[in-house]
Amino acid sequence: MKYRSAFDIIGPVMIGPSSSHTAGAARIGRVARTLFEKQPAKAVISLYGSFAKTYKGHGTDRALVAGIMDFDTFDERIPDALKIAEQSGLQVEFITEDAVTEHPNTVKINLYDGQGKELEIVGISIGGGTIEITEINSFKLKLSGGNPAILVVHHDRFGLISAVTTVLSKYQINIGHMEVSRKDKGDTAVMVIEMDHKIENGVYAELTALDGVDQVIRLVD
Repeated sequence: MKYRSAFDIIGPVMIGPSSSHTAGAARIGRVARTLFEKQPAKAVISLYGSFAKTYKGHGTDRALVAGIMDFDTFDERIPDALKIAEQSGLQVEFITEDAVTEHPNTVKINLYDGQGKELEIVGISIGGGTIEITEINSFKLKLSGGNPAILVVHHDRFGLISAVTTVLSKYQINIGHMEVSRKDKGDTAVMVIEMDHKIENGVYAELTALDGVDQVIRLVD
C-alpha cells in the first residue's frame, strides 16, 4: 500500500497560531496514522514540556487529532478536529506529563484499533512545521523526513540489511539516511531508510518478498 508523506516542509499555508504547536503537531499525528495504516479506535496522547503547558491555547490538541484522522496541515476542519473525532467514534485521551525531555515540544502517541493492534510513536516538533520521529514501538531512531522514506520491520539476522540495500541499489535508488534498531539480538528489528527517490510498486514487492521481512511501509509524496 502507498502513502503520502507526512513530512514535507510547510510554507505559510497552515491552520493555527504556531507552526511548532499546530503544523508540526498535525504532521506528527499524521505520521502515526500512516504507520498505523488505518483509522484507530482510540488514541492516547501524552504531552511533554511546552506542549503540555500550552496545548489547548495553541491548538496542539486539535492539530494532533486532526493528523491522526489524516487531515493535512491546511485542512479547514482542524479547528473542529476534536468534535469530528468524537462523531467518528475515535476515542481520544490527553495526558500531560511532568517528565523532562530533550526537546520541549515532545509528544507520545499510542494508537489502538480495539482488536489487538497497537502503535506507539514519539515525535518532536522542531519548528517551522518540521518534525522528527525519535521512537516507534520503543525502537530508538531518527526519522526527519525531508525525503521519501520506508520503514522495514524484520527479523534481526545476518545479511538482511544487505539484502534490502541490494534491492535498492539494483533500481539505482540512493540512500540519504538510514537508521537500524533492534530490541535484542535475533529479535525484531526495524530499518528506517530515507532515499532520494520514492520506490515504485516493483521495488516494494521485492522488499516485502525478502525472507525475514515482516512489513514494509512507504512514506512518500
